[in-house]
Amino acid sequence: MANEKDPANRTGGLLSASGSRRKFLRNTTLTALAAGALAACKETSEHAVAVAAVPTVPLSPRAAADQMDAMHEKGIKAFPAKTAGKGNQLMTPRMVGGVKVFDLEASVIKWEVEPGRVVEAWAYNKMVPGPTIRVREGDRVRLAFKNNLPESTAIHCHGLELPNDQDGVPFITQPPIKPGESFTYEFTVPNSGSHMYHSHHNAAKQVGLGLLGAFIVEPRQTTAYDRADVDYVLVMNDGMHGYTFNGKSFPATEPIVCKLGQTVRIRFMNEGMMIHPMHLHGMHMTVITKDGWALPAPYRCDTLNVAPGERYDVIVKANNPGTWAFHCHILPHAESEHGMFGMVTALVVQKG
Repeated sequence: MANEKDPANRTGGLLSASGSRRKFLRNTTLTALAAGALAACKETSEHAVAVAAVPTVPLSPRAAADQMDAMHEKGIKAFPAKTAGKGNQLMTPRMVGGVKVFDLEASVIKWEVEPGRVVEAWAYNKMVPGPTIRVREGDRVRLAFKNNLPESTAIHCHGLELPNDQDGVPFITQPPIKPGESFTYEFTVPNSGSHMYHSHHNAAKQVGLGLLGAFIVEPRQTTAYDRADVDYVLVMNDGMHGYTFNGKSFPATEPIVCKLGQTVRIRFMNEGMMIHPMHLHGMHMTVITKDGWALPAPYRCDTLNVAPGERYDVIVKANNPGTWAFHCHILPHAESEHGMFGMVTALVVQKG
């Protein structure tokens, strides 16, 4: 038997005793915590049962109707709501030796889609849609582009029949434009009409975030349609920012305003990934062009299907005064029990 007075044995005993005390304290603490947790669970459970026991009184049909009506009225009264930023602004080129030069820069910005909803956007010249480029058939045009995005990109002029090396599709017609790099596109504008420009690299993301814009080419020989009193570009998108007209969602969308008797030309451009049947109340539309090409037989409608990538130009004779709803007729893109949202605007025909 070991000597109880052996220092080594005494040290071992002290360590053993100390370990036992620590074990005891730990176990006691865990027991207390477990007891507290059980008590808390019991209290929470009892509270949940008590709350569940309180009967929920359903709203009367009138009260439910009033609640829904109030949400709808709030949105309508807010229209057109003010938000920071405006897209689609007409860009004035600088002239260099007879060439119309448009300076474009892609960067990441904050964009207010509707009041209080600020999102990340990838934008040309800090606006969504990017600035409208408007030239004439036969013009010499240069797009001087700088990429300040965190990934590569390129610009495709959708609808313009350009030389192959100006088509803007990475690895097919050009290398991708990497972050921090610049690239210059230059060409003589071949065909008139309502066209678009946008990214053609990781496009589902980049176009969805706002890399898109209108490219309008006026014809050499104008017609009465080209002398409309109001010429309005309506770019649709259904990407990362939701359902938008010109980068905004209702009630922040912009109304189209004209006077009684005027002629309104609307240029529909679908930059999204879904079909949008555009419906105008109160007046019909006369469809005059498809993808920039004049139709040999214009036709009338009040609802026009605009598929991804398509452009349609329509004429509206403003002969019916008032404020008229104008919206995508796929209602989950425009209206719910909470009121109107997304792809909704109005055509306002003023009497005088």
